[in-house]
Parts: sequence; structure tokens; C-alpha cells
Amino acid sequence: MGSKPWLQPAPSYNPLETYWDTEDDAPGPRCAHTLTAIAPTKSHGPRLILFGGATAIEGGASSPIPGIRLAGVTNSVHSYDVLTRKWTRIRPVGEPPSPRAAHAAAVVGTMVVFQGGIGPAGHSTDDLYVLDMSNDKFKWHRLVVQGDGPGPRYGHVMDLVAQRYLVTVSGNDGKKVLSDAWALDTAQKPYAWQRLNPEGDKPSARMYATASARSDGMFLLCGGRDTSGTPLADAYGLLMHRNGQWEWTLAPGVAPSSRTRACSFCVQVFVGARLHVTGGVVRGGRAVDGEAAAAVLDTAAGVWLDRHGLVTAPHGSKGQTEEPALELMRRCRHAAASVGVRLYVYGGLRGEVLLGDFLIAENSPFQSDVNTPTLTTERGSNVSSPRENSFNPFDPLSSNGPQSPSSLGFSMDKESLDRLVEASAAEAEAANAVWQAAQAYDKTNPSVANDSSQPADSNSEGSDEEGDVRLHPRAVVVAKETVGNLGGLVRQLSLDQFENESRRMIPLQNDMPYSARKLSRQKSPQGLHKKVISTLLRPRNWKPPANRRFFLDSYEVGELCYAAEQIFLHEPTVLQLKAPIKVFGDLHGQFGDLMRLFDEYGYPSTAGDITYIDYLFLGDYVDRGQHSLETITLLLALKIQYPENIHLIRGNHEAADINALFGFRLECIERMGENDGIWAWTRFNQLFNHLPLAALIEKKIICMHGGIGRSIHLVEQIEKIERPITMDAGSLVLMDLLWSDPTENDSVEGLRPNARGPGLVTFGPDRVSDFCKKNKLQLIIRAHECVMDGFERFAQGQLITLFSATNYCGTANNAGAILVIGRGLMIVPKLIHPLPPPLQSPEMSPERLQDDTWMQELNIQRPPTPTRGRPQDHDRSSLAYI
Repeated sequence: MGSKPWLQPAPSYNPLETYWDTEDDAPGPRCAHTLTAIAPTKSHGPRLILFGGATAIEGGASSPIPGIRLAGVTNSVHSYDVLTRKWTRIRPVGEPPSPRAAHAAAVVGTMVVFQGGIGPAGHSTDDLYVLDMSNDKFKWHRLVVQGDGPGPRYGHVMDLVAQRYLVTVSGNDGKKVLSDAWALDTAQKPYAWQRLNPEGDKPSARMYATASARSDGMFLLCGGRDTSGTPLADAYGLLMHRNGQWEWTLAPGVAPSSRTRACSFCVQVFVGARLHVTGGVVRGGRAVDGEAAAAVLDTAAGVWLDRHGLVTAPHGSKGQTEEPALELMRRCRHAAASVGVRLYVYGGLRGEVLLGDFLIAENSPFQSDVNTPTLTTERGSNVSSPRENSFNPFDPLSSNGPQSPSSLGFSMDKESLDRLVEASAAEAEAANAVWQAAQAYDKTNPSVANDSSQPADSNSEGSDEEGDVRLHPRAVVVAKETVGNLGGLVRQLSLDQFENESRRMIPLQNDMPYSARKLSRQKSPQGLHKKVISTLLRPRNWKPPANRRFFLDSYEVGELCYAAEQIFLHEPTVLQLKAPIKVFGDLHGQFGDLMRLFDEYGYPSTAGDITYIDYLFLGDYVDRGQHSLETITLLLALKIQYPENIHLIRGNHEAADINALFGFRLECIERMGENDGIWAWTRFNQLFNHLPLAALIEKKIICMHGGIGRSIHLVEQIEKIERPITMDAGSLVLMDLLWSDPTENDSVEGLRPNARGPGLVTFGPDRVSDFCKKNKLQLIIRAHECVMDGFERFAQGQLITLFSATNYCGTANNAGAILVIGRGLMIVPKLIHPLPPPLQSPEMSPERLQDDTWMQELNIQRPPTPTRGRPQDHDRSSLAYI
């Protein structure tokens, strides 16, 4: 009783129930209606509101008039309680809208807004009708909108964009098929429609299309019929930039592929970043094929995914066998909505049959076995509370799946551990050189040194408001990839199951100060950063160059650095950022890991998630790995393309005297030639001196590369550092900021010597608590140390160490992680495993290719210091799966 596997790695799609409701208050068979989801209120859980539609049809094969005509058009309102699973016919007070079908609806808070449609008397007016569901006294309001608006129309689409703008597109005004777009700002009174004139290639005129707004503000329009009645297969995204300009763009991914089709009368609904498209009609009024009746567009990955699965027989029907879920989706003019991870589909047409069934399907992002869908015939199957069942696009753990651990994981073998124990003498010498330079600077600049003195104590505590920083109790983990399963398996993992916390491995350090020569600056050529992005931003199919020759020449590197440098010059030393935001730790030239993180958890592009979430990188972009050039050039290009959404701060390896030793200089020479390579390496380091040094998120979370060391007590000390600044010209504040580490665990307080080298310190949990208290902060996020699980808590959760490169230096066998901080300051760790050795899967390991060994000798000569504390003799399953 299993279903077919996915065409692409993705969550399972499991229809749970199908039934016809025989209650008196059930809506009954209908089509061309709307179904919208209302969030929970104080007195009610989540509800679905079904309005209008046609309760009968005329015509068909027996009619002299071709096609199907709707009849029995109604203005009835039905409410479905998601928790009790009961329909209720409601009769709001106030002036109701006229009976109508083929209208448009959208949810604004606890209100449903309706516009347009067609009824027994022809076109409905273009007035907006609002159904207020905020309390038990449901009420109709007729909204007065000033000026010209969309006008009477039907077969159009409407949704709320960016939680603010009612956007309506296309349709038919009774004379012609339309291609216009209108927006109403719900935050400004008096209400007024604005006719949009978006930039970009706008979609052609169409009606009976389907559209839905993603949580980030992208309005996605798919399919429909053109002026000749031909079904369309294109997809467009409409979004508003921060300057207020709207733009049409080709939607992420491709049209629903040959497995699906060009269609009209289909319905779409977002669940997070995944767009579910169901049903529809193709040429000649023929319903879509069964396998094409449900498709999913992963707008983060930019690909369409067809779904397969089973549903039970309709509720209450005896003796019927189970039929394929996708066959039940063969319908048109139906309506759909989503609550949490569940999709709800009601009614519609199949051929000339008017449907009154109600499908409930689940899109669980953590279903462990895609070949074993969860099925139920019970109407009263378990439903979580509104809080648990509500979907948060920044919290993919809201599915609340089971938590049984498996044996999959990783550990460090004895040989790897022994290699890590061979700490390099060059590392200590390099660290000592930087320390001596910092001391010399402070002696000659006493005013700066005085700034680092400990200030008077403050009694101000961190806020306990609802917006407090919280670490989600579970992390998202991608399993080790295996041949034939390129996407890996996504699981939830309780934080209590991370056994490797308190096992940090310190990265390597520096030596040899280098005086960068001044380079000529010219205006950056148009489109250079776009060339870099188009070449390198390939999360699914990036491959390292076969001959290792870098695709940019030294002139282009200089122009790219200059363009990025102009942006950094106008940024403060401490960035002021807003959530939602993704935070990345050390990358160390492991470009393949960066692509894997982008592939699994979204990437910065309009085809990805850049329109609704920012990106913050905590430094150490270069050295150690084999693709430092790709890593730093892509991040700079993204910074140029999205200067307000991509944020880079400096790590201790963004310094000439460090990356001259640990790989970056050598890579530039190896891949660009000696002259061009040294020139490019020098220009990169000149740019590094301009990078910001820290970031504040919502004034509650501070992000830095290293730590607070012995000298940093106030954020203002970091803000006072003037850039550009070289490592050897910095003060102890800069030294601590980029080099210090927490102590081994929460029981070691105060300041202790740091194994990185003489003069360096580690700081205890008491220092963390004191710093957060004095600065009214709730969390420190830092990088700088390799941690086995990719992230590690310290100081009772007031500090998190983050590391994003897997299997650091080819020996650590550590996971990589990012932190996703949602609007409510809920933090979700997301992990990837190290890839298997190349002999097991040679085509899947861009960081481990057998012929790509030029950096191995360097890493052997200068290994990182070992993890803090040897693993125990028994198997340490550092990652357990659910």
C-alpha cells in the first residue's frame, strides 16, 4: 500500500482524509467559490471560511450551448472549525454582498475581504466587502474606496502581499480579458486603489489563473486562459522593492513541466515556501491527468515537484476501495486553503459532476519515509493545538513529528584525533606575533587602551518581553548524502541529543604581517557581480573547475573588490540588523558546503528567499579549504547585488599576515598565476580591512567572529574602532574581538590562557553574563571555533558558537550549521553532515575530489588544535535522527 517515490528529494505529501459532510450546515456541492483560512482568535481556533460559488450547473454535452454554465449562485457563508472538524452555516449581520461566483478573496488579520465575481444579475460591483471574524458577532462591512479601482470583473485573483497590500490581477470585465494589476494599501486611510505599473516583463492578459502570496511578500501568478481561451503554462512573481517600485519577474523554477501542464481553473496555496497547485483544465476543457493533478513548486529551491500518495475512501462511503490521491485531485473550479502543514480542498467540478467532497492532506516536512504515507479514515483524527499547528516559515519544526533516534551519526576515529593533537608550532608563533603587535599599539595609544577598562556596573537587565530570544528545542539536520539520494534526508533532532557540545576544536592562526600595496581604483563594470552570481550560485549543480583555473582575472577581482568596498565604507563598524535573518559561521573556503547549505535551507536570490530573510556571515571566508576564491567572490557579488540583505563581518583569517600562511595566498597563485595571483590576494586583503566587525540583531543579539576576551565590556568599544584597519595596527579590543574563545565549559569562569598562543585568553560564563547584562543583550553568537555539531551552547545558552564548514581540514568529521532567527527571535539550528569519502560517492564530493589534493600537504603541516576533550571510548552518536 506504498506510494511512488518523489521525483526530487522532498517532504512526503500525505492525504489524510476525504469525506462528504452530511451535516445540515455543510456547504454541499459547489464550485467557483472561495476558501480562506483565519488565524486563531481569543475565542476560536483556526477556521476556514467558505463563501459563495455555484451550487448547480447547466449545459454540458446535452446542451445546445457549448461548455458549462454555472447556476444556483449563492452568497452563503460557512465556517469550518479545524479543531472540532465541524461546519457551521453563519449569517453575519450587516449588508451582505450579492450572490456571486468566480470572485476573489483574501485574509487581512481576522477579516476576509471579497471583491468582484459574477452572479445572476451579471457582474458584481467592484466594491470591497469585509467579513469581520474578530469576535462572535460576525459582521459584514462594505468598504468605501476612493478613486478609480479595478472595476467589476470575474475570474481574477487577489491576495494580501507583505501583510499590507491587497493585490488583484487579471480577470475579465465582460468585454475583454485583462492584464492589469492593482494594489490597495491597508495601512493607509482613506483607502484607495493604485494601478500598478511594475517593471520587468509583465504576464500576458489572462483569466481563471491562480495566485497566492508567499510570506515574504512575493505574489505568485500561475497559468490561466489567454484571450483565445488557450491554457497557459507560465508563472510570474510580483514583488515590491524597498523603494516602493513593483516588479514582475519570471517565477522561481519552471512551468509545471511536461509531467504537469498548461491549465486554467487550477488552485494554488502556499505552505511556507512550497506552493501546492491542484487540479485544473487543459485544452478543450479536459481535466488534467491524474499524475499532474497535484504539483508542488519549491520556491526556495526553484523546482517543481510532482506528488504521489494515497487517500482513503470518502468518509461515510462503505465498500469502496482506496483510490490514488492524485486521481481525487482531478477537478477544477474548486477552492483550497492551508492551516499549519495541512491542506484543505473543497468541492469543484470533475467533468460535468459538481463535487461536495472535502479533502484534507498533510505536507509534513519531516516524514521519515516517503514510501509510507500516513492514512486515516477518521474525521476525528488527532489535531494539535492552534499554537502547535500554526505554520511559521522560519520555524520548519512546527510539524511536531516523532522523535525516535536512529544510529546514523558520526564520530572521530583515533587516527584523525591523533592528527589533530599534533598542534602546529607555527600557529602559536603566528598568534604571538599578533598579540605582540596589539600590545605595542595599546602602549602607544593609551586613550584607546583606556576605552577597554571595565565600566561601572549597571543594574539594567535584559528584557523579558514576548520578543525575547529563544533557542528552538529542536534542530534541523540533513543526513549524510548517499549515492542516488542527492538531497539527503531532513530530520528533527532534540537539542538534548547533541552529545558533542563542549567539544570545540580551535581553528588556526597567523604570522607574517604584509604591507599591502595601494592599488588603482576604477569604476566597477556593469554586470560583473551578476556574472559571478550566475557562474557560482548553483546550489544544486555546482562543480569545481576541472583544471582549477579561476574564471576571473585580476582586473575583474579588483573591480569586484572596489564595488564591494564602496558599500562597506558606508556601513558602521557594528551593523544594526533586523530579523528574520540567517547566520553563517566559518566557511574556510569550503564552497561545496556553502552550496549544500544554500540547497537545503534556501539561498539568496529572488528565486530563493532573499526577499524575506537577510543573511549574515561571521567571517573566516578564506584559508584551509580548496575554494576560497569562489567563496569570497560569491559573497562579495551577493553583497553588491543585495547590499541591504547580505551582511559580512570580519574574521581573523581576513588578514594578510594570516591568510599568507594558511592557504589563501597559495590558492590565488596556483589558480591565477603568480603575478595576477599575488595582485588579487593583495587586493582582497585591502578590502578585508574595510569589513564591519560585529552586528546587532534587534538590539538583543550581538554577533562577532571571536569573542569579548578580557578587554571588551561595552558594544561602544567596538563601535569606536575606525576602519580601514590592519590586524597589526589594531588594539587589544580588535585582538579579543577576532581571536578570543570561551573557556572549556560553564564551570570554568574568569579569564584563562588560550591554547592558541601566548597572550591570548579564554573568557568564562561569568564574563558572558556580565557583558550581556551591561549591554542589555540576551545572546552572543560567535564563530571562530570548530564545534562537532556545527553549533554549541555556552554560558547556559547566552552564547552560541557556530561553524558552517563540515569535516574541517579533512580530519575533524564535524557537522556544519547555520542559525535561522525568525521575526519572533526564535532561533532554529539547521545542520548538514560531512560528505562521505570520495571512494563511496565520487560524483558527490566537490570538496573531496581525489585529484584535488593541492592543499592537503599544507593542512597536514599546520593542523588545527584538537577538540577540547577526547571522545569517549564508546561510540559517540553526535547526531541522532528522528
